[in-house]
Amino acid sequence: MLGAIEAGGTKFVCAVGDESGKILERFQVSTTVPEETIPWVIEFFKKYPIQAIGIGSFGPIDVNRESPTYGMITTTPKTAWRDFLFVDTFKEAFSVPVGFNTDVNAAALGESVLGAAKGLDSCLYITVGTGIGAGAIVQGELLQGWSHPEMGHILVRRHPNDEYKGKCPYHADCLEGLAAGPAIEERWGAQGIHLVERSEVWEMEGYYIAQALMQYILVLSPKKIILGGGVMNQKQVFTSIYKFLPELLNDYITLPKLSNYIVSPGLGDNAGITGSLLLAHRALLEAGLEK
Repeated sequence: MLGAIEAGGTKFVCAVGDESGKILERFQVSTTVPEETIPWVIEFFKKYPIQAIGIGSFGPIDVNRESPTYGMITTTPKTAWRDFLFVDTFKEAFSVPVGFNTDVNAAALGESVLGAAKGLDSCLYITVGTGIGAGAIVQGELLQGWSHPEMGHILVRRHPNDEYKGKCPYHADCLEGLAAGPAIEERWGAQGIHLVERSEVWEMEGYYIAQALMQYILVLSPKKIILGGGVMNQKQVFTSIYKFLPELLNDYITLPKLSNYIVSPGLGDNAGITGSLLLAHRALLEAGLEK
């Protein structure tokens, strides 16, 4: 039995299940401060004989196992969570192996093993919601260097009709600053769900995401691109992306049929929690404890 935590900026989704993605029970608690949220999570898992825990967390986090701060949340805008010892907290509470990565890397893992990219050795998972983040599978492994990818903060060209200053507190008009949910709301004066009929909103959104995808494709050449998150529930964004991406690439490379190549998550809203179960299973295997 495995434990999984999808730690988001708004809520923690927790589950117990197995490496096939089967979920036995799920629990959800608001992300407030560690002193309030974490005890609820620990109490949930104490009801089960879990053998390992997988954590997919909002970031930035330290995923470098050689680092003295491995397993910590680091420079997050959620100041109460800065320097929180995520891995150590759960190792102390349960004395089991703990797998740890970003929430988007966990989702990429879930989609690659059990979702829209099943059977492929590479894919890119991008979430477009309160923020923008991405995780990548390259040659069957999660992409990681000295840290994890932060693809939401690349620079993009401005849409000719966009005078919005940008929302990112670090870079103002990076991709996240121009195309995440809060940027849409601040620019247009309403949440995306109230802008469904405004075609100019989704054309601009697709313009920015298509630019990002062009860069990711040219660098990583993923075999499948999966777009999740609340903003991507507006399916007209896909239509806009399919329009702008070929124009940007300008026949430099040939892509598969875009409606089959750039898709919604095969696991729906369960991509992250399923990937976290898989992180737990990997931790169990690495520790040589699987029975």
